Amino acid sequence: MEQPFNRKEHWENIYTTKALETVSWYQPDPNTSLDFIREAGLSKTAAIIDIGGGDSFLTDHLLEAGYENITVLDISKAAIDRAKARLKEKATKVKWIVADVTDFQPEQQYDFWHDRAAFHFLTEPEDIKRYKQALTSAITPQGTLVIGTFSESGPKKCSGIEIKQYSAIALANTFAPTFEKQHCIPVEHITPSGAVQHFVFCSFHKIQDPG
Repeated sequence: MEQPFNRKEHWENIYTTKALETVSWYQPDPNTSLDFIREAGLSKTAAIIDIGGGDSFLTDHLLEAGYENITVLDISKAAIDRAKARLKEKATKVKWIVADVTDFQPEQQYDFWHDRAAFHFLTEPEDIKRYKQALTSAITPQGTLVIGTFSESGPKKCSGIEIKQYSAIALANTFAPTFEKQHCIPVEHITPSGAVQHFVFCSFHKIQDPG
């Protein structure tokens, strides 16, 4: 009998067997994400959470830029441990949460919710619903959401598992009416192997009363 897919087990295996520089999402300069963060006009003390941030370099850049209230959530303890080891003493300036975002029960609110390539791994309606519930309770009134997923011309699988592709319109519809789309851009990501992956990135503002 086939065993049900274990999301946490899958990602722990990835992060304990593959070097950071070899995974397809490797991105030493997360310029798109940084541009959206700058565009949001956040103060250096604004609460920022990076969903599925693992051992990405966004945290390094945010610390370098002087942001003081950074949280990284990832399902993989191994990914977070790798980031801590790389950042050394700077890691103490970051709040690290090992959790599946669909089970995330926020203990604080965030001004900026960032997700590059985590949301599109949720293909079941119930998981998407739970993600949105966590997001809605976690983000401040009029807070900013930035999300990047594979576009409709992007890959259909990543890391050996299926993903859900999105257009800008589909993302807007997914998060309406609680979140109002600001703007979306297409992004091409070049993997370490030289392949081109097509993403769509969108920013949203939370509407205090979508009523």
